[in-house]
Amino acid sequence: MRVAFVGLGRMGWHMAGHLVGYDGVDEVAVYDTVRHLGQDWATENQGEAVESLKLAVSGASCVFSSLPADRELLAVRSEILEEIEVDTIWVDHSTTSARVARETAEQMSAVGAHFIDAPVSGGVDGARSGSLSVMAGGDPDAFSRAEPLIGSYASRVKYMGSSGAGQLTKMTNQICVVGLCQALAEGLDFATRAGLDVENVVEAMLQGSSTSWQMENRSDKMLGRDYDFGFSTTLMRKDIGLVLEEASDMNISLPVTSLVGQFLADVSSMGGSDWDWCSLMERQRRFSSDYSESHELQQ
Repeated sequence: MRVAFVGLGRMGWHMAGHLVGYDGVDEVAVYDTVRHLGQDWATENQGEAVESLKLAVSGASCVFSSLPADRELLAVRSEILEEIEVDTIWVDHSTTSARVARETAEQMSAVGAHFIDAPVSGGVDGARSGSLSVMAGGDPDAFSRAEPLIGSYASRVKYMGSSGAGQLTKMTNQICVVGLCQALAEGLDFATRAGLDVENVVEAMLQGSSTSWQMENRSDKMLGRDYDFGFSTTLMRKDIGLVLEEASDMNISLPVTSLVGQFLADVSSMGGSDWDWCSLMERQRRFSSDYSESHELQQ
């Protein structure tokens, strides 16, 4: 079986790598608009870097993509539609609007192919280790055919419903996770300013009701001011923008999510656009310091 992977960013690079040598996969062709990325990937992996999207898609039984946003997906969609063969499955791991996912599924169906919107959670670490969580929407039969391949880089693959359901599930994930990370930033800052041994505090909380993936995997980074990794502030702001747009269309109030979206904008203005978004901790530190200084002056 020949498969194609489009988009070799921090996530796609590793996901494509897991497909190499997977049972039943004979050839992996990769394409990225940044040409050297494909060449570098092919040097590191036993795959083929091709010079055009047309060459990547041609003859592929399954096409995978991992792109930044709606704009990039739309940029490749028309060309993929022209080249994709009947009954081929396009599995898109980008985080996009549910509207674009539904439109793309309709257009793929019109040419006899299938589209699965399959955003992921787990970050670069999950992509590297093959332990991502994937939330998929689309035709159930096409999903069943693609699921084993997705399982080469994901430990949890869940079918969520019709086209767009994967993106709506990812939005739900982002609503929950941004609130948790902001709460963690506030808690860690509180414990620090209270003079506690914060690492000891975290160890205690990991055994209690406040534990979370963010606490287990990001508290040390937040305390150590280590933000040079993972999912950028810019990308999380993009995701929250999608969430708030969808919520507005549904007439749903998301006050905490909206507030954290503003906090992420603060992080960007502090120079943290490319930092991992757990750098909400840095905003918490700086704004808390400003508050303390102001409070002391008032006294």
